[in-house]
Amino acid sequence: MRAAPFVLVLVSLAGAAAADEAPCERHISVTGHATSTRAPDFAEVVVGVETKGANAAAALDATSKAVAGVSALARDLGIPPADIVTAAVTLRPATRTVVRPGGGYSEEPDGYAAGNVVRVRLSDMGRLGDLLRRAVEGGANRIDSLTFGLRDPDGAMASLQAAAAKDARARAAALAEAVGATLGPLCTLNTLGASPQPYAMRTMAMASPKAMPVPVESGTVDTEASVNAVFALAP
Repeated sequence: MRAAPFVLVLVSLAGAAAADEAPCERHISVTGHATSTRAPDFAEVVVGVETKGANAAAALDATSKAVAGVSALARDLGIPPADIVTAAVTLRPATRTVVRPGGGYSEEPDGYAAGNVVRVRLSDMGRLGDLLRRAVEGGANRIDSLTFGLRDPDGAMASLQAAAAKDARARAAALAEAVGATLGPLCTLNTLGASPQPYAMRTMAMASPKAMPVPVESGTVDTEASVNAVFALAP
């Protein structure tokens, strides 16, 4: 006799679950989109120094001296130490090609080659061209890449995802009205977009005492977000 109330409770709970799921039995699925275009708020340049020396120590010392000047220049321009990062240090035996009397070629030892690469992030876009020119004058003989981006890409994406969700609801409401139905509550919502990616230019510069400020156009960073939403439909 005591089992009956327990059975009734189970039936009641099952009925409640079915009632909760019922609104989504008839549904509409839509994808909402949002885009934004904004100016980048930082530039990141990868500056390198490559030198040769008669021995490993001479090559490494020459490279170290030149790259220290590049880092000092960045600090003089007001760039914080956290935005000046050593990206790579290399040292390897160097060779030279020798032409033999019979017309053949061979590789012979030719001291050592050393390299040091520094990644510098700059917020003041107006000083970017001056940084590039002065880095080359200070001893850099490579500019490996130049990247523009946003310091807070997650924040930009969060606002776009909210806009995409509103777009999804507007699309769903319009479709529901078109078929004579009423848009019900949200059933599911999934984000599809990815964070904005920095865009880069790649180049190389050789040192020149007569170098002029490098003209650089930062352009814009395009960001887009998409969400997939499922809404219940009422008759």
